Amino acid sequence: MKDRLTRWRERLRQRRTTDLVYRTMVGITGAVVLAGGIIAIPYPGPGWAIVFLGLGILATEFRAAQVVLAHARARYDAAMAWFARSRGRDFLNVMDLIAPCVPTGLASGRLGNFINGELWGRAADPSLPWAMVFPQSGSDLPRHPSPLYQFALEGMLLFVLLWVYAKKPRGAGQVAGAFLFGYGILRFVAEFFREPDDFLGLLALGMSMGQWLCVPMVLLGAGLWWRGRASAPAVSKA
Repeated sequence: MKDRLTRWRERLRQRRTTDLVYRTMVGITGAVVLAGGIIAIPYPGPGWAIVFLGLGILATEFRAAQVVLAHARARYDAAMAWFARSRGRDFLNVMDLIAPCVPTGLASGRLGNFINGELWGRAADPSLPWAMVFPQSGSDLPRHPSPLYQFALEGMLLFVLLWVYAKKPRGAGQVAGAFLFGYGILRFVAEFFREPDDFLGLLALGMSMGQWLCVPMVLLGAGLWWRGRASAPAVSKA
């Protein structure tokens, strides 16, 4: 597969116009994902993972991004290797150990958002019993309490699902992959009720930036889970 992609890329380079269009598309896609990750860093969620994903996309075509990604990855790998050695585990096993605990942090963050009146939801039907007004939104419209939806979905529900899933022996990276996949799916659903950022609004296909960032997260989680199948313990039929 790698050789096939390499040959395809070489043929593409021989066509200047097509090559320019391809590099432009890669640059735009990588820049959007990178910017989304940077915006997401202050909020609960895998902001830094999205930043690395954006750099990875840019690094497929641009030398500067390759240098930045290599430096960042070296620092990150060194830190995680030290942590893994200090616990006598490899990197993926450490991620599997941490993943079931992450939803509790997400839940705490969403509860804090609700208490502070932040990240309010979209306008709701006034007859909805739990619709409420968020004064910080600058309007008196009843809205969905989207931070509470996210508290319930990507916080408590994901916490329970991961703990149940992690109770049985799994392959290296499968629990972490299940977290990324589950978080991406549940966040995608919750975004239908959350007011999009004022400076972005809804993007292509009527999806918010949060939903678009969930797409690579779900794919990464599925890939990590599939990769872990090779090291998954055999299930006894006895």
